[in-house]
Amino acid sequence: MSKLPNPPGTELLCRIGAEPARVAAGRLLFRIYFRGGDHPAGWREFRHFGPLAGARFDHHPEPRGLCEGYGVLYAATEIKTCVAEVFQTDRTIGVRRREPWLVGFELREEIELLDLTSNWPTRAGASMKISSGPRPTCRRWSRAVYEAYPEIAGLFYSSSMNANRPAVALYERAEPLLATAPSLNVPLSHPGLTTELDRIATDLGYSLVP
Repeated sequence: MSKLPNPPGTELLCRIGAEPARVAAGRLLFRIYFRGGDHPAGWREFRHFGPLAGARFDHHPEPRGLCEGYGVLYAATEIKTCVAEVFQTDRTIGVRRREPWLVGFELREEIELLDLTSNWPTRAGASMKISSGPRPTCRRWSRAVYEAYPEIAGLFYSSSMNANRPAVALYERAEPLLATAPSLNVPLSHPGLTTELDRIATDLGYSLVP
């Protein structure tokens, strides 16, 4: 039996029930977003175009396109996790291409996410591969979760690129719970980040392109 089969139906997921990870109000989350390129974004802007082939937990319905009712925002509890996830394709941290910015923002209220670091995946018929397995299957699980648990605002999972450190995929349901102003919002090219990025690149085995 596959350790990451397709998800069961909504009825079964409802019977299993959600296991929430409650992220407290005031918790600081980080993300890297791009102000340049073909698709510039704002620091708290949810992406409504999807699902993207490289995104693990996009819950947008197929086929890929603009889905105003479905938005996703990926973040993490540590800057290193953001860097590891965002630049994983070629493992090169480019601090200027497409104008990457680092933002830190707080939650205005406690938020409930489905805890994929718990035994919930096993009870639901999957495994911990839900955070590292084939992305199309992971996206199907995200869609199933979204439909089965309307009270759940996203997913709390382990980063497969940074030693299983915490990461989150927020559904558009979480948007009202994000702070209206960031705690930190600087370009990745900021001189104050150079030492930290160099340390992260060395630790991850990534290249750093100034």
